[in-house]
Amino acid sequence: MKKILVLNCGSSSIKYALYNMDDQSVITSGGIEKIGLPDSFITVKLNGEKHKMEKPVKEHTEGVQWIFEVLTTGEYAVLSHLEELDAVGHRMVHGGEKFNKSVLLTPEVMEAFTACNDLAPLHNPANIKGVNAVTALLPDIPQVGVFDTAFHQTMPDYAYMYALPYELYEKYGVRRYGFHGTSHRYVSQRVCEFLGVEPAGKKIITCHIGNGASIAAVKDGKCVDTSMGLTPLEGLVMGTRSGDIDAGAVTFIMDKEGLDTHGISDLLNKKSGLAGISGGLSDFRDILAGIAAGNDRARLAKEIYCYRIKKYIGEYAAAMGGVDIILFTGGAGENQWEVREAATKGLEFMGVKLDEAKNKACRATEAILSADDSQVTVCCIPTDEELMIALDTLELTK
Repeated sequence: MKKILVLNCGSSSIKYALYNMDDQSVITSGGIEKIGLPDSFITVKLNGEKHKMEKPVKEHTEGVQWIFEVLTTGEYAVLSHLEELDAVGHRMVHGGEKFNKSVLLTPEVMEAFTACNDLAPLHNPANIKGVNAVTALLPDIPQVGVFDTAFHQTMPDYAYMYALPYELYEKYGVRRYGFHGTSHRYVSQRVCEFLGVEPAGKKIITCHIGNGASIAAVKDGKCVDTSMGLTPLEGLVMGTRSGDIDAGAVTFIMDKEGLDTHGISDLLNKKSGLAGISGGLSDFRDILAGIAAGNDRARLAKEIYCYRIKKYIGEYAAAMGGVDIILFTGGAGENQWEVREAATKGLEFMGVKLDEAKNKACRATEAILSADDSQVTVCCIPTDEELMIALDTLELTK
């Protein structure tokens, strides 16, 4: 049995999944949350049941060590020893222009990845700690990096460049990179398998809609545009992120509120989006509950959120000269029929016709949501970034 561990080290969390690659099944999975706080805890999923244990985890190295202990000792152990692992795959957030595909992690690769820290100061250092922690415990195990930005590296220059002084691109790499790339890659491939079509010749719009949200235009299996930019702040309205905003409004707010760069970054990333409009509701389920209770700002938040998705769908259909498939994925995209309905309503002129009953019945399952006579196929495709990382790891460590 080929066993691959997938690690996703966030700024204050570590998610993990252990795969049996013979049949691509998950043996066990879970995650540590609140790293650096006294009430940190691990959740373990095993045999369809969830288990929770608490203990302080100061930083990521301790966290990885705890995950390894859970895998090999105690009542939730699934390995007799760590050497049963064949490889470890890591989610790496920002690879800049250096990485356009997944790679084996060598000292040279890690040096190049570390040079991208400025572009993702919260996430890249956490990714590096995860890799180093595994190296310390299993120095000889092959490790693979799968980059969030890699799938979007096929964008043409006119799509990824900003209309800023060109020297800013040359000096600092200021351009659109895009994120959620592993998810967009997985669902754009999976929808073709699901529908029994070839990616070649197909124009697909992938909508990854969750607390973080982005849309990609995928033509002939390659990304030609995406909504997130230099950072994950640009594009759609998100749980706490503003998405697109006039840069002049940013400097205006800084002057009026006396904010420095850290202050405005905090406002745009953590206090805006659905939460900013509604008055604190960042989860779409809470927005819907607020609407049901008569909260008019929750209604406004929903309308702005869905209107932005619809605008990007129209924009990318124009950029590609049409669209064959629109798919929804991510927490809200997979589970909230209201989002899918509002985001496609009024697109009948483009050949988009949703089947109301199919849409309302679909929750987190692969399904066609469009009417039989719709010219554009609308689908729900649950994402599986961890499996994509495991498959890349398997391929590179054969």
